[in-house]
Amino acid sequence: MEQKVSTVSRAQWGAAAPKQKERLKSSARRVIIHHTALPRFTGLKECKDHMVSIQRVHMTERGFDDIGYNFLVAGDGTVFEGRGWGVVGAHTKGNNHDSLGIAFMGNFNNDTPSKEAILSVKQLLQSGVCQGFLHKEFSLFGHRDLGDTECPGEKLYAALPQLRDST
Repeated sequence: MEQKVSTVSRAQWGAAAPKQKERLKSSARRVIIHHTALPRFTGLKECKDHMVSIQRVHMTERGFDDIGYNFLVAGDGTVFEGRGWGVVGAHTKGNNHDSLGIAFMGNFNNDTPSKEAILSVKQLLQSGVCQGFLHKEFSLFGHRDLGDTECPGEKLYAALPQLRDST
């Protein structure tokens, strides 16, 4: 049964147009979990402003074509569309062509991810499988499993088994 995930679209948060967009060749086989490593924000307006700021940094300072992640999730469970479904991201060097990048907004070296954010990501993953954007036997990783980084932070990394149990 598909869970309907309420998502704040790119238009709703004020995204700039991507420089270019590359489609995944098939359903994503991997999901890679990240954190933004920035302070936690509350409220829709603050989160939207934060999304614009992340996109600007990714496009101007890092030279990406767009915001790096496919989706971002706020502490209250609100899901923000980054690059969206079926689009190659710029979130994990060398690992973007068969994966979906989801970032939890906040720094999870010390903070624990909220139950609401975990539930929203579970629903997002179920929705992706139902819609065919995500392979039903996908693998789930923390960014640190594929790169030399602390991302997605100690507390979020410890919560990954809760996401694996979801599908």
